[in-house]
Amino acid sequence: MANSDGYIQYAAEAEEVLTDEEILVLQRHFEREHPNVRVQTRFNYAWGLTKGNKKQQQKHGIEMMHEIYDKYPERRRECMYYLAMGYYRTGEYNNARVHIERLLALEPSNTQARDLRKRIEDKLTREGLIGLAMTGGVVAIVGIAAAAIFGRKSK
Repeated sequence: MANSDGYIQYAAEAEEVLTDEEILVLQRHFEREHPNVRVQTRFNYAWGLTKGNKKQQQKHGIEMMHEIYDKYPERRRECMYYLAMGYYRTGEYNNARVHIERLLALEPSNTQARDLRKRIEDKLTREGLIGLAMTGGVVAIVGIAAAAIFGRKSK
């Protein structure tokens, strides 16, 4: 079922935020197991950080997710998805697209990944349109200023 934005809600979690208290629970589990943290605990904490509302938390979660990806090949599929989501949440849409495309190359019918890709592409499109509008505005301002300067000189 699609919502009013036209999204099928498979990747709705990309918009959900964990509270500081929820992240703190994950952090405490992580710290209790330190220095021999289980991969699932590490993954849960990284996931939680990417879903935080602070960019620094999100970036730390992305770093941890990259470490899990490199060290635990059996977790790569999940890591690709959550790396894409983490980058999406930090506004790094090109990095998000790279990771979601890697996952979709392996699992082209993954509906959750396809939904996240649509969200990423929509953000890239909006950013592109905003960039064009800003560029157009700057060009218009420069044109007006140039007309004013050259208009004065010709009098």
